[in-house]
Amino acid sequence: MRSRLATVCHVLTRAAAALVAMLAVTLLLPAAPASAHGQLATSTPLTGTVVREPLAQVGLYFTEKPAANAHFTVTGPDGKRVDNGWSFGEPKRLDKPVQEYFMVNGVFEPRLYHTGFPAMVAVAHWPAKGRYTATYLSVASDGEAVRGNVTFDYQGPGTAAPAGWTAPTDEPAPALLALIEGTPSAAPAPDATGTPVAQPAAPEPNGGLPPWLLPAAVVLVVGTIIAVAARRKPAPPRSGGAARPRAGASRKPAQRRNAARPRAGTNRRPARRSRPQG
Repeated sequence: MRSRLATVCHVLTRAAAALVAMLAVTLLLPAAPASAHGQLATSTPLTGTVVREPLAQVGLYFTEKPAANAHFTVTGPDGKRVDNGWSFGEPKRLDKPVQEYFMVNGVFEPRLYHTGFPAMVAVAHWPAKGRYTATYLSVASDGEAVRGNVTFDYQGPGTAAPAGWTAPTDEPAPALLALIEGTPSAAPAPDATGTPVAQPAAPEPNGGLPPWLLPAAVVLVVGTIIAVAARRKPAPPRSGGAARPRAGASRKPAQRRNAARPRAGTNRRPARRSRPQG
């Protein structure tokens, strides 16, 4: 019984060590890179910078041309919008290329982009100093949503709004929201010339194994090892060889033999008897 328990404990220890090693390797492996395309590459002004002169427009540069029905806003320190529409600009070469990943035959492959495709968002006026935020919402050619914001600090002079201008209140187009949410829209979005364009295909679900499969497999393997170890019979004792003395056996005979032996350095000659004098 003790032998079986020892075997089970040994197997459990090795299985636990293997599980810990597997988890460590999983954590150390690099995560799969994101496959989204058409992301923001740079902007004018850059996020986190200080602007000291009023700008006529804010430039947002992407790795591919934004969707024709993309939605852009610029809000001031009071939260009110100051944008006045947007338009496509001239592409420019990026100072630093942007790397994105594409899935090719089940493997992510990097691709460098050297050109930025702009969306020029007009600014109607600069009402006050403070933090301004430019937001963008679009859809890439692979159907992935492209969204984010650029914030900067304006410390230039205030400017008045154009005559007759009112702050815009428009929301993202339903067709754009339908593409981002993965549902079909009623009609394709027109391009800059008014011609309808084909909608990007909805993103397919990512392949690969479900996340619960690896823990389930580990539990199944460990359980199988434990079951096999529990059913294994202990090995019979080896035959042959002198039996070892049991614990607690008397050692008196050895002590007697040791006592019978003369001590080292003692005189082994018998003492001579003295003769009686005449």
